[in-house]
Amino acid sequence: MSTSTLNLLLVVMLLIWFWRDSLKVREKATRISRAACDAQGVQFLDQTVARRRIGVRWIRAGLKFRRLYEFDYSQEGSGRQTSYIIMLGNQLELLHIETEESDEPH
Repeated sequence: MSTSTLNLLLVVMLLIWFWRDSLKVREKATRISRAACDAQGVQFLDQTVARRRIGVRWIRAGLKFRRLYEFDYSQEGSGRQTSYIIMLGNQLELLHIETEESDEPH
């Protein structure tokens, strides 16, 4: 095989790996978001999250992808609010849901 063929094969393999990894992380972000909505007593809408941004972050364990997802939810079945979840690699970094209870000062 020529070098260009090997390089092309490597690029294709990396793209397939990235696509599969992204699907797994998105599924996990969806599960976490749904559970958080249930815990907050709000309705998780559309049954999925949508990726809005992707970047990289260097941590002690190495280079990790940092993905920002948005999802919609509803309080008391009316209206639509948007919230977000940040995944670092395949781990939760931050989840934000604003509810009426969380808006009040504690």
